[in-house]
Amino acid sequence: MSEEQQPSNSNPDQPRPTWFSSWFDTPYYHILYKERNYREAQLFMDNITHYLNLPEKAKVLDLACGKGRHSIYLNQLGFDVLGADLSENSILEASKNSNDSLHFKVHDMRESFEEKYDAIFNLFTSFGYFEKDEDNLTTLKAIKESLSEYGFAVIDFMNVNQVVNTLVPEEVKIVDGIEFHLKRYVSDGHIYKDIDFEDNGQKYHYTEKVKALTLQDFQSMMDEAGIYLLDIFGDYKLKKFHKTESERLIMIFK
Repeated sequence: MSEEQQPSNSNPDQPRPTWFSSWFDTPYYHILYKERNYREAQLFMDNITHYLNLPEKAKVLDLACGKGRHSIYLNQLGFDVLGADLSENSILEASKNSNDSLHFKVHDMRESFEEKYDAIFNLFTSFGYFEKDEDNLTTLKAIKESLSEYGFAVIDFMNVNQVVNTLVPEEVKIVDGIEFHLKRYVSDGHIYKDIDFEDNGQKYHYTEKVKALTLQDFQSMMDEAGIYLLDIFGDYKLKKFHKTESERLIMIFK
């Protein structure tokens, strides 16, 4: 949401929209990130579903699924998939791909599901967005409660140490004729990305904010949530996690 378009909050009891509910619901979010490597993402899902040895037609939850590209691929692998996301616009788009074994719904990841799942995937740093730290713990508990007795969960997060060490402070990306000016910085335990651009004579400003959670942070929350951390990987080929060099922090738990 642009600064010029921020709504006046006439009802003081009504909560202000979060940065992620505003930004993820715009078309510009999808424009900026349209060149993400989805083939690499599919390779990751091939590897992780093979590693988990999921049964045929296993019930899989893609938590924070966006427009459902990965839910669709998981469904093509033979799984019964639900894609869930807070963004109504994304779910509306994703739902065009629904079939008997692929469904989508608007859902807040802090809330558990009545149905139990054989696997829950939270992919590509879709965690740590909340203003309150306790909401991250609440989300982990909700994931645990939504797993079947023998189910596994996977959180694929950035490796904070590697990201901070290789942070590009300023960058300009031109996508679909739009010049995105990006600024990245670390402050108060979060990694920020300021996004400024202009389209059709209108200036826009958004800020992404993700909690800089380390493996130790996750382990502490998982201990508190009664979660058992089974394995840790450092990239999409499932190589061993290295604290400073790995690109990803991929955690398997139940």
